[in-house]
Amino acid sequence: MTAPESSITAMLSPLPSPVSGRLPVWYQVSQSLRAYIVHRSTGEPTRLPTEAALARYYGVSVATVRQALSTLEAEGLVSRHRRRGTFINPRAYEPRPLRFLGTADTVVAQQVSEESRLLSRGTGPAPAVFAASFGDDAEVAVFRRLRYESGEPSSYAENFVPLHVAERIADDDLASAPMTMVLRDRAGLELGRIENILEAQRSTPHLADLLGTEPDEPILLSTNLTFDTDGRVVDAALIHYRGDRFRFALSLDLA
Repeated sequence: MTAPESSITAMLSPLPSPVSGRLPVWYQVSQSLRAYIVHRSTGEPTRLPTEAALARYYGVSVATVRQALSTLEAEGLVSRHRRRGTFINPRAYEPRPLRFLGTADTVVAQQVSEESRLLSRGTGPAPAVFAASFGDDAEVAVFRRLRYESGEPSSYAENFVPLHVAERIADDDLASAPMTMVLRDRAGLELGRIENILEAQRSTPHLADLLGTEPDEPILLSTNLTFDTDGRVVDAALIHYRGDRFRFALSLDLA
């Protein structure tokens, strides 16, 4: 295995041991690869390891890996080229948005939880999915929180915030209010709009440990971008919800 391939497999989530019989093995492989594609940092290789290398890493057949990659290719996440290999599509996460109208108070009401614990606060690069929002190799503040309902974990949130905005955020603020409220009411920002993508994915071992689920159980990933009134990104968030503790309700006024 080459050095770039080793760097990628080090970031992949291994399959449960023993491999779960509740989900097809090719699907479990595709979900592990999908999680890497979503969370990879700017500058990491865009070429995936060979089918044989992935098969060795996951302990599955090449045919199983091939089926997983075919699924990701059909979704537009990767492109496959004979003799060249499989490459991550840099435009994989630019879906056409479905636009809804609402108020900041509506968003805040949906984000409120009974308890929120700040796990860590630091700085680092934004994930690749947000690279276009902050610029390549941009340093941002990173907040990681675990939110609870009825004493049990309900969601795990990772917020990536420009450094000059993070200077206005106190740790205690994030323990008592959702990020949207903190940005508006504590940091004094004028918020313009929020873009959100909600999708299902398989829980990784790390997320399963945080949320109290099994590694292969489905969870919901909410990818959010919050803009100020000048159109600048002031918060980018990856929020992982337990599937059994999240309900998405939508009411549209068509009058």
